[in-house]
Amino acid sequence: MRAIRGLWRWRRNPLRRTTDLVEAWVALVTLLLIVVAAPVLGSLVGVVAQDALQRSVRQQHHDRHLVTATVVRRLGGSPVEPDPDATNAHDPRSRVLADWTAPDGTRRHGSTLTAIKSPHRGDHFGLWTDRQGLLTARPLDPATATTHAVLAGFGAALLAAGLADSGRRMIVWRMVRRRYARWDQAWDRAGPDWGKAGTGS
Repeated sequence: MRAIRGLWRWRRNPLRRTTDLVEAWVALVTLLLIVVAAPVLGSLVGVVAQDALQRSVRQQHHDRHLVTATVVRRLGGSPVEPDPDATNAHDPRSRVLADWTAPDGTRRHGSTLTAIKSPHRGDHFGLWTDRQGLLTARPLDPATATTHAVLAGFGAALLAAGLADSGRRMIVWRMVRRRYARWDQAWDRAGPDWGKAGTGS
């Protein structure tokens, strides 16, 4: 990592410039941000995300209900892509016309997907609905929510580390540009006399 390599500029050296010392301090601050601040920020983001996602999980489990549906008939067409959030996401799903009873007692009828490989009239399968019996996605499970929270925290830590290193690079780039500009000015002043005999006498 270049931030660590920038620390060598602290060593005692008669040719060390002030900008070298500033660059070393910038490297140290960047290193501390990457090693300390980024993980702390990632942990905080993970905790906040975990709290929000687990609240959402509880709310979804409160609002969504698993009811038993009965196949009326299979609808035509090829198998549908599986639901990525489903437990059996690798199984193809078939579209069927089904009947089910909502949690509030209302009878419902409509087309839906089922994981039954070859659905026939009278087959039963589980279906997620809201309180009124309208179809909804299966609720998020706590383990998946925790995984999302961990990924959010890890992503926040990586983003913070990347921003810290990008800031260091920007500061060093501006210092180098200023240094080159000063060198150009010095060369412009010395240029007309460069190589002439008796210069400076």
